[in-house]
Amino acid sequence: MRYINFDNENTLSPDEFFMAEALREARLAYAEDEIPIGAIVTCQGKIIGRGHNLTERLNDVSAHAEMQAFTAAANYLGGKYLKDCTLYVTLEPCVMCAGASYWFQVGKIVFGAYDTRMGFGRLNQKVTHPKTIITGGIRENECAELVREFFRNKRTKT
Repeated sequence: MRYINFDNENTLSPDEFFMAEALREARLAYAEDEIPIGAIVTCQGKIIGRGHNLTERLNDVSAHAEMQAFTAAANYLGGKYLKDCTLYVTLEPCVMCAGASYWFQVGKIVFGAYDTRMGFGRLNQKVTHPKTIITGGIRENECAELVREFFRNKRTKT
């Protein structure tokens, strides 16, 4: 377990640090030829759940990074609610994952790149829990570039 002193002005902010961990998960997905989206769930500054897309490997359209991380976090806590937790995900959650965050009652969602095509924000309505705090654009360029690179490589292979 790594502990970071977030008070030191030379270190990353907590959101940047944990988004880097979500990016690590996204790179695992990329290496497995999955769409490179990664997610982690934290509670009290500790990572309690990790996940990356597994839709191809599991042949399951619901096996998104967020769903993997939610399940791991709930198992770690021994309960189904994540009220005091934060989800860090490299791409704005889709409607399914935002809806799942509602049922898990996630306290905060921090995402990297915006997804104007499939992200829940395009609906202009609340699909997350009313008390959930949402922050977008953390390490946005890095998160977006990983997805763009993945699809560029897919197009050049065909």
